[in-house]
Amino acid sequence: MKAHGLVHQYGDNVDTDVIIPARYLNIMDRKELASHCMEDIDADFVKKVKPGDIMVAHSNFGCGSSREHAPLVIKESGISVVIASTFARIFYRNAINIGLPIMECPEAAEKIQDGDEVEVDFDTGVITNLTKNETYQAQPFPEFIKEIINANGLLNSIKQKQGK
Repeated sequence: MKAHGLVHQYGDNVDTDVIIPARYLNIMDRKELASHCMEDIDADFVKKVKPGDIMVAHSNFGCGSSREHAPLVIKESGISVVIASTFARIFYRNAINIGLPIMECPEAAEKIQDGDEVEVDFDTGVITNLTKNETYQAQPFPEFIKEIINANGLLNSIKQKQGK
């Protein structure tokens, strides 16, 4: 499994209220909800993001409330993976539950810049910054997490296993 795209970079402590402001949480349509992703800190995010792009942030990404809406709108906007120095634990679990790949790699989070072209190999954990010709090593996903991501979320993974 690989991801490849341009980077949208953010700083420390990006909380779930910034990822998707609470005023939109009553929207049921995923596409419409995702149209408000990151708008309070990056009004042009939804205009710039392309399918496959990569989000990079510093420490404590996804802090705040435990809502699953935050990783959902990131995924729905087209982001293929989020790389950060650290993630809030509940965001980390919610992201995996909905099938959004996330990787902790402090070196990548520090060195990758907005607009860089990056490739991520989920099997090896190697993150390649094609713009700077640098590589960084993250922890590769264990097999069970790859299964969840490939199934597009935990519930789909369980359904697939029950169907076997």
